[in-house]
Amino acid sequence: MDILLGVSNRHVHLNEEDYQILFGNTPLEVKKSLVQPGEFASNLVVTIKTEKNSIENVRILGPIRKYTQVELSKTDAYQLGINPPVRDSGDLTKAQMVEIIGLNGSIKKECAILATRHIHMTKNDRIALNLEDKDEVSIEIQGEKGAILHHVKIKEGQNYALECHLDTDDANALLAKTGDFIKIIY
Repeated sequence: MDILLGVSNRHVHLNEEDYQILFGNTPLEVKKSLVQPGEFASNLVVTIKTEKNSIENVRILGPIRKYTQVELSKTDAYQLGINPPVRDSGDLTKAQMVEIIGLNGSIKKECAILATRHIHMTKNDRIALNLEDKDEVSIEIQGEKGAILHHVKIKEGQNYALECHLDTDDANALLAKTGDFIKIIY
């Protein structure tokens, strides 16, 4: 089965408290809807700063979450001089300290991670593919620099759209882009 690929650039998820510190009453508006239902790239950006360097214009994704998290690529991490762990979204164990600078203020948090490669799917998708939630699979990406990638986690959700997420480093190394398709290797 072909599964849609989504390449995930650096971005930030915010909880309500941190959003208020960074943006106050500025509304979180949809700039572009994402494939996952209800998720969107917002109209707002922040600067991510460390002692070594900073990256400007990092997009805030919505909606508001229960946790604040900065998702980076390893290349971004090198630029910032940090070494974030590979983690599932929401798992901030040993996440790296960064400062997030918004329109109205800034916060410092241990919230920077490299996101686990993952495939969003519904329970019906998972059953059809003979998988279990949180299974790890390998995927194949075709093309001139195609390859097989391991350690791709299955993420089941009631409202998920079937889509594989890779960060920009993984995708760029394989000349893959959003809208391409991958296959699960059994």
